[in-house]
Formats: sequence, structure tokens, C-alpha cells
Amino acid sequence: MKPIKKEDISQDVFDLYDDYAHNKINRRQFVEKLSLFAVGGLTVPTLLSFVSPNYKDTLMVKPDDPKLDSNYINYESPKGGGTIKGLLSKPKKAHEKLPGVIVVHENRGLNPYIEDVGRRTALEGFISLAPDALSPLGGYPGNDDDGRELQRKRDKNEMLQDFIAAYNYLKTHENCTGKVAVVGFCFGGWISNMMAVNIPTLSAAVPFYGGQPNDEETAHIKSPLLLQFAELDTRVNAGWPAYEASLKKYNKTYEAFIYPGVNHGFHNNTTPRYDEAAATLAWDRTIAFFKKHLT
Repeated sequence: MKPIKKEDISQDVFDLYDDYAHNKINRRQFVEKLSLFAVGGLTVPTLLSFVSPNYKDTLMVKPDDPKLDSNYINYESPKGGGTIKGLLSKPKKAHEKLPGVIVVHENRGLNPYIEDVGRRTALEGFISLAPDALSPLGGYPGNDDDGRELQRKRDKNEMLQDFIAAYNYLKTHENCTGKVAVVGFCFGGWISNMMAVNIPTLSAAVPFYGGQPNDEETAHIKSPLLLQFAELDTRVNAGWPAYEASLKKYNKTYEAFIYPGVNHGFHNNTTPRYDEAAATLAWDRTIAFFKKHLT
């Protein structure tokens, strides 16, 4: 059988995967509905393999990259989940203090993709910390299905406190200048927005396709925002008009980009939702935004 091409797959399959990835349907329901698209030589296992993350072949920065010091650390989250594990990465030859970036995972814990984003961030001249909000439950379990189930057992506001504690840890780290920003994806996008609400000294926030704060919460934002959206992500985008109205109402500093023709998760290069052109542009904008506001 010829390899499946992204353009040969119905948008309905991507929408179905989005429902599954965000716990709107369970795995059994996902597989049942996926069978409707198993036509023309495609089988359900083939489709399932196609839409599932491939962490083995997609790392952009290897864990042992010689240009980086990248190691797991632990920090305390007194108002959240207790002791939290995170991946701390920085350029190996950095002799001066560096600005910091918190990298926030999706709704499945600190998986290889998010660790990779943490290392990518460090290679750009930052000290990055990618925490695992699943730490109180044993940490990322090695696969996203179980990771999602574990994360559903935690309160999202307690997890928010874990990431606020990560900010405080990194801000006072001996290798950090004290200027710290955040970038997050999906659930991490919501966390990024809410860190901007709750941390007056946050230097910048870049939510990728994240849920939005309400009007009252938006009034408290002090940090500049770079908001990244996918045109086909109708679920998240539904809240954008009200959020933008609040940002304008309170005269907040923000930039927003909606990337045409791409799906939720377009930055995640481990699944077929990935769009290389949009992901590269969005990441270039992210790094430029951080360098503008942190250096």
C-alpha cells in the first residue's frame, strides 16, 4: 500500500482526532467513528497509526545535543501539586545569565515533543524550563492516551499554580536574568494566558491555540501577548472575538495571527496536523517576540 498523504485524508478525520485528543470521545468511540473513513484500501489500524504521534522519528534536537546542558530538576509548588519535575535546558557555552522561558505542555503531560520544544528554545539563547504537571501522579506515563487520563485527574487551577511556581523557580535561578516568559500549546496555551493574568511581572506570553481568560481576568494582564491560532480550529477560535474585544477594551499590548488552512496542533511535528510552513513562521515569530521583550 502506498503511504498515506495528508491531503488524501478528510478534514473530518482531523476533527475527529481533535475530539478524541481533547476527551470529547473515548478511544472506543474514536476507533468506531474512524472506521467510517476506512475505505479505498485504508484500514482502521492504518488510519490510527497515521493520526497518532510519532515521537521516535521527529525530534529536532536530540536529548544529548552537545550544544546544550539539559537535565531534569525538581522544584516545589506549595499551592499546586507539591514537588514538580521539569526539564531545564540552556546553551552549554553560555557564560552570562540568560532570559528564561517556561514551556507548557498540552493535556497529556511532558511528552517528547514538549521536551524537544524546551531544547529548541534553549538553542535560541534562553534558559528553558518544561515542567510536568503529571508529577504528583507519577509523571508522563510514556504514552499520550494514559497521559490524558492522568491529567484529567488533576484540577486545572492547581496545575496553573504548578506553572506559576515554575516561573518563580526560573526567575530566581542563578543562570537566569530574572526576565521570564511563557509559551504553551493547547492546555498550555490556556496556562500561558492565565499566567499573564496572574503574574504581573511576566515578561511575555505566547499561547498557541489556547483557551482564553474572561473579561474580568483579561483586565489584570500586564505582559505583552503573542497569540497564535489555527484557522480550522473552530473549537478554540470561538472564544477569540470576545477575548480580542477585552484586550482592546483594556488597551493591552498584543499581536495575534491566525494561520490559514491549518489545524489545531499545527506546531506539533509529531502528528499529521503539523504544517511545516505555519509552524516555522509561528516559531520564528515566537523567538523574535521573546528576544524583543526579554533581552
